[in-house]
Amino acid sequence: MLTIFSKSHKQGGFCDGVNRRDFLTIGGTIAGGLMLPDLLRAEANQGRGTQHKAIINIYLPGGPPHQDMWDLKPDAPREIRGEFNPIRTNVPGIDICELFPRIAANADKFIFVRTIADADGRHDGYQCMTGRRKDPQKESYWPMMGSWVSRFQGPANQSIPPNLALMYATGESRWGDPYHGGFLGMGHNPFNLVGGRGNMAAANMTLNGVTMERLGDRVSLMRSFDSLNRDLDRSGAMDGIDSFQQQALGILTSSRLVDALDLSKEDRRTVERYGFNDPAFERDGAPRMVRNFCIARRLVEAGARVVTLNFSRWDWHGPDGKNFVESRRNMPLLDAGVSSLVEDLHVRGLLDDVSIVVWGEFGRTPRINNTEGRDHWPQLSCALMAGGGMKTGQVIGASDRIGGLPARRPVKFQEVFATLYKNIGLNPGETRIFDPNGRPQYLVDQGMEPMSEVQ
Repeated sequence: MLTIFSKSHKQGGFCDGVNRRDFLTIGGTIAGGLMLPDLLRAEANQGRGTQHKAIINIYLPGGPPHQDMWDLKPDAPREIRGEFNPIRTNVPGIDICELFPRIAANADKFIFVRTIADADGRHDGYQCMTGRRKDPQKESYWPMMGSWVSRFQGPANQSIPPNLALMYATGESRWGDPYHGGFLGMGHNPFNLVGGRGNMAAANMTLNGVTMERLGDRVSLMRSFDSLNRDLDRSGAMDGIDSFQQQALGILTSSRLVDALDLSKEDRRTVERYGFNDPAFERDGAPRMVRNFCIARRLVEAGARVVTLNFSRWDWHGPDGKNFVESRRNMPLLDAGVSSLVEDLHVRGLLDDVSIVVWGEFGRTPRINNTEGRDHWPQLSCALMAGGGMKTGQVIGASDRIGGLPARRPVKFQEVFATLYKNIGLNPGETRIFDPNGRPQYLVDQGMEPMSEVQ
């Protein structure tokens, strides 16, 4: 892993007190080594498809309040319904929170999933990344979604890794273990491109004091990688892979990747529609880097197959509450970022090829607590989906009168994963690989099918 640390800042975490440090990673590898050649070798051995489908997975760390976003209960008592009013969307019969006017105006391009009902209740993004419940015995075993895609489809463009991430360390949404290639190997780890509160500009990318410009010295850097990798593997297993190392280095130094991260190359009016970054946060959590949504689109255009990002912090139920105060700060930014992403993909003719999901690890209690917050509620949560050639302009599922339990059509995390895999061109029920123990493993558990409503 090429690990690039940002300037130190105040550490933080979720309500469970887990602390993290900002970091920047280019590459999905062990510390100091370059395992990307494994990915390139896999591509050379199995070939890759010519059709470029993609997934953008947007994680809202901390648990977003579903009753205050896509499933308002205006007729419920005050302690249930909260402060926000529903507004009509451009799809008759679908109402959402007043803080999402732009998503409301594009509701025909979205799917509002109101009844995800199998969250395991843990304060991290494990299910949103792998689709599986966390098992302490296997939490480092299951690959994240982008790793599966990397393994079976490889890069769509030699200069762009297939599995990219714009993930800030925050609370338990750490980007190291367990969000990686799992039993598929470190060659399919995500390339994480961000750290701290900075943006994606190439000027912010430094490696132990080495700037992106200095990475142009390929001979010197190659010798360093070569020496380190041979120290790590004295058995000789890494001998003879210089051509793959050269390809890997080409990815790291390619102007295509750097250009995709550089918003100065984007039309100013387009960038402004996404809103303005707000890197400040009250106590902890991911910065409000709303323009990362634009960068995610640019990365997909450049050739990325899966882009994973997180946005802000959604854990607002502690002693100081602030559920509704923080919602008023975060939801308009989310509205701008997600709607601009969908609008841009639509205008460019890419929306049918790019699947988008927006979700958190669990939902929030129907009843507001005595500090004006909503507590953890794994019994019900929500997701917002778009693109991928899916049937949009619909709601999937219905909750009970207080938004506490599914009243109709409970949805499982793996059903969403199966849908995304199908959209990108993988058969979730038949695509399999044997793990290091010789056991067959599938993208999702047997019996899990794509959501029929969106086909």
